[in-house]
Amino acid sequence: MKIRKELWFGLTFMAIVVAGAAIVLLRADTITNGHLGLLMLSLVVVAIMLGFPTAFTLMGMGMIFTWFAYDRNTTHTLDLMVQAAYKTMANDVLIAVPLFVFMGYLVERANLIETLFKSLHLAMARLPGALAVATLVTCTVFATATGIVGAVVTLMGLLALPAMLRAGYSIPLAAGSITAGGCLGILIPPSVLLIVYGATAGVSVVQLYAGAFFPGVMLASLYVVYVILVAWIKPAWAPPLSAADRAVTLPPLTRQITLDGGKHALAGLIGAMKGKRNAGVPLSHLLKQLGIVLLPGALFALAAITSYEAVTTVRAAAEYEIQEIGSERGSAAEGAAGGVQEPPSEGGGVQEPPSEGGGLQEPPSEGGGLQEPPGAGAGLAEPPGASAAQQPPAAAAATAQEAPGAPAAPEGAKTQPAPTWWWACFAVLGAIVALFYLFLSFARLEIFKMLLASFFPLMILILAVLGSIVLGLATPTEAAAMGALGGFLLAAAYRRLTMSVLKESVFLTAKTSAMVCWLFVGSAIFSAAFALLGGQALVEEWVLSMNLSKVQFLVLSQVIIFLLGWPLEWTEIIVIFMPIFIPLLDNFGVDPLFFGLLVAMNLQTAFLSPPVAMAAFYLKGVSPPHVTLNQIFLGMLPFMGIQVIAIVLLYIWPQIGLWLPQLLYK
Repeated sequence: MKIRKELWFGLTFMAIVVAGAAIVLLRADTITNGHLGLLMLSLVVVAIMLGFPTAFTLMGMGMIFTWFAYDRNTTHTLDLMVQAAYKTMANDVLIAVPLFVFMGYLVERANLIETLFKSLHLAMARLPGALAVATLVTCTVFATATGIVGAVVTLMGLLALPAMLRAGYSIPLAAGSITAGGCLGILIPPSVLLIVYGATAGVSVVQLYAGAFFPGVMLASLYVVYVILVAWIKPAWAPPLSAADRAVTLPPLTRQITLDGGKHALAGLIGAMKGKRNAGVPLSHLLKQLGIVLLPGALFALAAITSYEAVTTVRAAAEYEIQEIGSERGSAAEGAAGGVQEPPSEGGGVQEPPSEGGGLQEPPSEGGGLQEPPGAGAGLAEPPGASAAQQPPAAAAATAQEAPGAPAAPEGAKTQPAPTWWWACFAVLGAIVALFYLFLSFARLEIFKMLLASFFPLMILILAVLGSIVLGLATPTEAAAMGALGGFLLAAAYRRLTMSVLKESVFLTAKTSAMVCWLFVGSAIFSAAFALLGGQALVEEWVLSMNLSKVQFLVLSQVIIFLLGWPLEWTEIIVIFMPIFIPLLDNFGVDPLFFGLLVAMNLQTAFLSPPVAMAAFYLKGVSPPHVTLNQIFLGMLPFMGIQVIAIVLLYIWPQIGLWLPQLLYK
């Protein structure tokens, strides 16, 4: 009987794991509990590869080896299980998981992806590899809204793969674009992976979301650049769209204005409102179309005006409070030198010590030399006059260090020049709006209306959820609840919210959430057993004995995670191996937030690396019969290489992931 290559790989990997565990045990002078912990880890990996459920394998192995660690004390073993399960279920962060999953399933069931893909591929029709680029952008947007890899890959396989095959696209390129784009949901927020990692590593999910945004956008951009280059170098792999595929059908009322879809829309609509040219076209229709045309310009003007006021207005009240606190601390520091002035200060408010400081500051007034650093002879009047706007810049030592800004303090308290980044951002946005109006034809107006109906509602939902989290307006759980409500309203707005859709979404949400929660329970029991046996201490001792530098440790850990992504899924890697890696980070001075971003990007390979590449099997399940699994695997390999490049870029320039969290939270 001939065994498939996947089985050969799996059996070989299991044999390597078992052989490695046997060698470690045989070479040990004495078999300790730590070696039993490593044996437990090896058996868990082998059992998972044999097909046993991950959560119950972790719980079963953890309880068996805990029983041995407690000298066969069943009561202590059951107590550990109950405590680990309760600790996991009491984790508030996990409440966001079912809410985000529910939002994703509702958005998926609203079937927005078909309209989104059609509008995007028409908008990008003139780019090389337009269908593949539209596929990646659609996957990125939809993966951000859902975060469910299997759903995105399956839907795009049903929608985009036949379209690309009909257009003559290479099967590997088409398959690789769909699988790589669909996997972005585990990296770009709101990602369930980041929630699971944050709960496992004790890292703020809010900071993880802020940190993962730009790496996710960078990875998606690298995918798009790769597809455009391939389509430009090898046009036979991604033929340009024909004129018929790029054609946009004008609605009947628009055809009464003009039959030429290339005519400028703004001029045509204004001209149609004059005299007899609008015969048969209601004025309300013309005004409605004109309002849609003017919408981008109005939004740009509104954003520019409001943001300009925000960046140029100085909050005087906030600065005044900071100066008061600084001056008070200064007086407290001066009073601390005497040691007697702090106890007599009454706790009746912040202003009482300065107000009573006239009598308490008599000793400094007697020593004239002590008043020289404040500078003025009116030093006695400074504490009582601290509430005056003139005193802090003249007297406080902190403001003395900011001498260049001191003369302009009265004017700066109201306005300040707009920063350079504001001018740069709105210059780019202004150029985009100008180009929009310059090349706005009636055909492009119809494409813009399609984007308004499909792309922008999803983006508003995504930005509302992520913006409320990143800006600190809501916790991840609260934002997830608002996102679930937004998905509910979005499905209702598109008239796709039926009882069957709602029941199916609730069922799939309960199924996915139960899987995640059982994984956490199993992981908690396994981690407790591993630490109890001393396996963590043994691993830490072994790693530290290698005398690795920070770079070598990061490279080693990422290579291990990359290799683990071949036989295991990301959930298993997070819940089994992250509790082993996380305690080692302090020894090498690695930020857990930065390490989590590297891991999240690296775990993209768990869905793209054969033979256990789930994205490939999702796509194969909805592909035509002539599309083979080997062709899908071949198409995923270049995108795996891009992921490695993205990991290297993130390591070389860590501010790609750390700049936004540091800007917002530190």
